[in-house]
Amino acid sequence: MRLSLDRLLETLGYHFRDQSLLEAALTHRSLGRNNNERLEFLGDAVLGLCVSELLYRAFPQVEEGDLSRLRASLVNQETLAEIAAEMDLGTYLRLGGGELKSGGFRRASILSDGLEAILGAVYLDGGFSPARDLIRQLYQERVRRLPPPEQLKDPKTRLQECLQGRGLSLPVYAVESISGKEHAQVFEVSCVVPDTNFQSRGRGGSRRKAEQAAAAALLEKVNE
Repeated sequence: MRLSLDRLLETLGYHFRDQSLLEAALTHRSLGRNNNERLEFLGDAVLGLCVSELLYRAFPQVEEGDLSRLRASLVNQETLAEIAAEMDLGTYLRLGGGELKSGGFRRASILSDGLEAILGAVYLDGGFSPARDLIRQLYQERVRRLPPPEQLKDPKTRLQECLQGRGLSLPVYAVESISGKEHAQVFEVSCVVPDTNFQSRGRGGSRRKAEQAAAAALLEKVNE
């Protein structure tokens, strides 16, 4: 265990004065009451602030709304789980028997929560400066690779702005069918622009996802 923690500490570039904070950060709630949920809560707040600062400095001409979209693309479960996987964080997490058997060490929610808990533990152990340094280390390259803010808007928003820019009516969405069992339903949604020939369909595991797929398909037709 000591060897693996040493490797993790080397990856983090930080060594804890209070090792119990790191151990708590690595402990999932399935193992008992002394788990990482409170540290995750703290780490989430520290992460949001530090990523906001990174974006503020990296994009001096970008307005608040676009900065919020950029931040949302970085501070989310998918990105956190991706970073955690790159660190092989699942190897170090302490899980209860049920979570181990079900492969919880690979689950995005558990990985992302564990990473946020580590950030919270670093903040408590060393203060804001080392926590910010670690977040910069984890996110600096990702910030550099960010696409233009307008590309981060969801398809429904981009379609609406495109239609408004051309003086066309707003799209109308309708659920055409719902198939599959209750726990794995598939929605098919139509998207029509009134008074035009523009229409499309999209499918997804929820109405929202199906609408986004339909909007993306219609946006391609409008742009063509």
